[in-house]
Amino acid sequence: MLNFSQSQIKKIADSCALKIQNAEEGVNFFQEPYKHLFIDNFFDINLANKCFEMFPPLTDKCWEHANDADIEIKYRTNWKSELDIPDGLIDAIRILNSAEFLKAMSKKFNIEKIIPDPYFTGGGLNVTKRGGLLDVHIDGNYHDATGLNRRLNALVYINKNWHPSWGGEFGIYDDKGDVCLKKIEPLFNRLVIFDSHDKSFHGLPAPLNFPETETRKSIILYYYTKESRPQNQITVKDPHSALWKKRNLKDKSGKKTRDFY
Repeated sequence: MLNFSQSQIKKIADSCALKIQNAEEGVNFFQEPYKHLFIDNFFDINLANKCFEMFPPLTDKCWEHANDADIEIKYRTNWKSELDIPDGLIDAIRILNSAEFLKAMSKKFNIEKIIPDPYFTGGGLNVTKRGGLLDVHIDGNYHDATGLNRRLNALVYINKNWHPSWGGEFGIYDDKGDVCLKKIEPLFNRLVIFDSHDKSFHGLPAPLNFPETETRKSIILYYYTKESRPQNQITVKDPHSALWKKRNLKDKSGKKTRDFY
């Protein structure tokens, strides 16, 4: 297994940051319906391959299973800190949480003072198997451990040999969540970043058609600011969890807002 030195990781982080900064308007950076970008060949190929090779199997104890048949069928890791991350993936996570990456996102998305989540609340690795889905939704807005506001989501896909017939594209929807305006294919080593707010509807509501031997794999991390979201991005002022279209824009417990600590 290839081990990366500190200087190599720094070099990859600088390269990744430059790719974000150089994302071209209308080509791989977009303002509508909410700001988003995608960048192919994002990580150094050796690092991307390492993530693929070391991605934990679903038999590993790190996974928890969401199985709500109408809105969410997938697996995600139960990381609580950086110390839970497997050796083969820690370098990638360090880069995605590095100051270089944060500064590049901040400049590109015009959001100041972005910080990562050292608690990995909801973040980490995701896996969806054949038949899995994720209903159209907006994400939660508030981080209990810090009192911060969620502002950005970043994903890196770890899927080799993906074929369009498999489905599983990342769907970007209008500000009501009614119409899918764009689908982004979950290609190996593709980065996707998008604004996270009360109008950034997204999902993959059609059940996956992946082969039984393949799964849809990704790294997904969330980023926060002390500053609140702009007023034009807020439709639910109080803290809320993910709000689902099929649940009439309520969370899994049937509520619009939730308690916070």
